[in-house]
This record gives sequence, structure tokens and C-alpha cells, in this order.
Amino acid sequence: MERIQSYISHLQGVLERLTLADVRRSIDVIMEAYYTEKQIFVIGNGGSASTASHIACDLGKGTSVLGKPRFRVISLTDNVATMTAWSNDVSYEDVFVEQLKNLVNPGDVVIGISASGNSENVLRAMRHAKAVGCQTIGWSGFGGGTLATICDVNVVVDSDRYGPVEDVHLILNHVLHAWIQEELTSS
Repeated sequence: MERIQSYISHLQGVLERLTLADVRRSIDVIMEAYYTEKQIFVIGNGGSASTASHIACDLGKGTSVLGKPRFRVISLTDNVATMTAWSNDVSYEDVFVEQLKNLVNPGDVVIGISASGNSENVLRAMRHAKAVGCQTIGWSGFGGGTLATICDVNVVVDSDRYGPVEDVHLILNHVLHAWIQEELTSS
């Protein structure tokens, strides 16, 4: 029982240390993309890839309100054939940037999720996004890594443990979803 309580206590502390102003800035950028009909791209590896898929699902389906426009969102982690083709033929470090080159336009939003903040394929994609005039949001942990130095908006989860960082990223997705649901159903 002590190990269970230790994990939960750590997670509670991490949530209490979250910078809510940064979370709000993430929401504001995503809502601006919605109201200006911009595309949103989400990327990450491993558990962060799963969160990227979850975000795309929740934004694309979970926030749909009858009579309102829908979010234009795609997770670049969801097409296995495309990911493995770029990985095999070019490099895994370019798996997201090469997809963005086909799809992204100035003013779009790219959300990069990396627990360490140092995933090279995420960093390359975020640099490209900024270079073509996109808004960039980074969700990281472990002090933010390089990701926190290159994105327009950052939410850095104050933990050096992958589980709690990934837990909080998923919670951030649900906070975002709840915010959007309330905003779209009340307007």
C-alpha cells in the first residue's frame, strides 16, 4: 500500500505545482485556431503518441456540438504506414517534420508532447512549424528540455518520472476538453 500511496502523493504534488497560466495559454492558442479555422497537429512518441491520439480524438469528436464548426485536428502518430515509410527511407528523427511539410500552413498550431522535452523528432517538427509561421505548444516534463526553449507556449510538468508526467499530460487533455465543451455549449 505504501508504494501506491507514494505514487499518488507524488502525482498530487505535481498537479499542485502546475502553472495554470501556462495551461490557460495552451487553451487560448487552441481556441484561437478553432475560431480562425486553422488546423491543429499533435505529435509525440510512446506514451506521448498515445496522448497525441487521444487529444486528436477528443478535439475532433469529443468537442463536436450540433450547429457549431468542428476542430480541424490530426495526430501525426496515427498513420503507421506513413510513419514507418519516413522512418525507413529517411530517418525516425524526421518522421513528423516530413509529414508537416505535406500538411502544415502558416497560422496552424502544432502541439508537441515529450516527457523529456528532448525527443529529436518532436524538436525538428516544432522548429519547422515555427519556421513556416505556426503557433507551437510544448507539453513536457523533466524541466522542459529543449522543447521548452523553442515553443511559443509551454506547459512543463514538474516531475522527473515518466508515469506522472504522462498522467498529467492526459489530465491536461481532459482539462482542455472540458473547457472547450463548456465554451461551445454556452455560446
